[in-house]
Amino acid sequence: MSDGVNVRLSQVVMAVPPSGIRQFFDVVSRMDDVISLGVGEPDFGTAWRVREAAIYGLERGRTTYTSNSGLLELRSAIAAALASRYRLAYDPERELLITVGVSEGLDLALRALLDPGDEVLIPDPAYVAYPPCVALAGGVPVSVSAPAADGFIPRAVELERRITPRTRVLLLNYPGNPTGAVPDPEALAAIAGVVRRHELVVVSDEIYDRLSYDAPHIPFATLPGMLERTLLLNGFSKTYGMTGWRVGYAAGPKSLIAAMTRIHQYTALCASRGGQEAAIEALRVPEREVQATVDDYALRRQAIVSGLNGLGLTCHLPAGAFYAFPSIESTGLSAHEFATRLLHEARVAVVPGDAFGPGGAGHVRCAYATSLDQIEEALRRIGTFLVTLDRSAERNGAGQRRKAVPNGERSP
Repeated sequence: MSDGVNVRLSQVVMAVPPSGIRQFFDVVSRMDDVISLGVGEPDFGTAWRVREAAIYGLERGRTTYTSNSGLLELRSAIAAALASRYRLAYDPERELLITVGVSEGLDLALRALLDPGDEVLIPDPAYVAYPPCVALAGGVPVSVSAPAADGFIPRAVELERRITPRTRVLLLNYPGNPTGAVPDPEALAAIAGVVRRHELVVVSDEIYDRLSYDAPHIPFATLPGMLERTLLLNGFSKTYGMTGWRVGYAAGPKSLIAAMTRIHQYTALCASRGGQEAAIEALRVPEREVQATVDDYALRRQAIVSGLNGLGLTCHLPAGAFYAFPSIESTGLSAHEFATRLLHEARVAVVPGDAFGPGGAGHVRCAYATSLDQIEEALRRIGTFLVTLDRSAERNGAGQRRKAVPNGERSP
């Protein structure tokens, strides 16, 4: 219904496209018998001991605001965990900020760092929120190609080629969404060299740090000379199954944390106290339980990657996170066509790769944050769908187009 008033809206906001993920899953939510390999949400839920900690706090009336920076007990626990796990030293009082999920941390960081027209380098493909968040902060997102041929890792030479006098920030995410890619130490060192030469600030989204399968995670801030140039973003959603609690944190130079807090105190004020109480308990979860979750994901990773390659959909082995990113170019369909038809004809939901930028064209994202039984059934349905496509192609004279890849093989 129109209210008869011509409301003038922000041109920046109107230029921001709808989320390619949410737009697609609005359709999924209205369908039955769909196996979702779409939304990146752990299927195991929040541990009872963590939920109980929040309930305990509620029962005792701990429902007030916290300080803008968050509960000092939580910040101290995070600082201790980062020191123990990665030998990173942060002052919990001045170099840590509790945010409403990593999403708010990213928004605060970009608004604190950018003046209108400043440029932010973003490897492509990338998480759907990154370019819009840059634009909403007044910046200019600059895509840096990170193609499948390079393992979806941005090359230092390509980063350097995209730098201009307006370049201010490099936005990194690893293990990566949507590809699961993780730069090796040599690649990280080369990227750090570019950062030093051009005096950039790095915003490093490492929300999937604990979900690294083949080698220990290396935070960007641990590289030589990078601690003072890096803002580390992380949270509790993926490792601890706490997506709905919306608790994240930012760790970095005190001047940047102070600037972010200045914005945060006028917008979100603080993360929910119940969420913060739960996060404190999450950090007490025994390491063996966290590792059991990682081991479970590793089994799912092998199952889905082997299955997709066996079906002829070339898929590299992701080194982290819980996403497979197979190529569907052999089907002759675009990513959007493939995902739409797979949903309606086979009741399997995946995300079109081009939702993550032009570099995702010809791919789809398959989240393996679901049970092995569901993954196996999804693969069966995808196989049936591909047979239907092949039969249609044969009738049109195109012939068989896919070739299976040996199980577990790393594909370019």
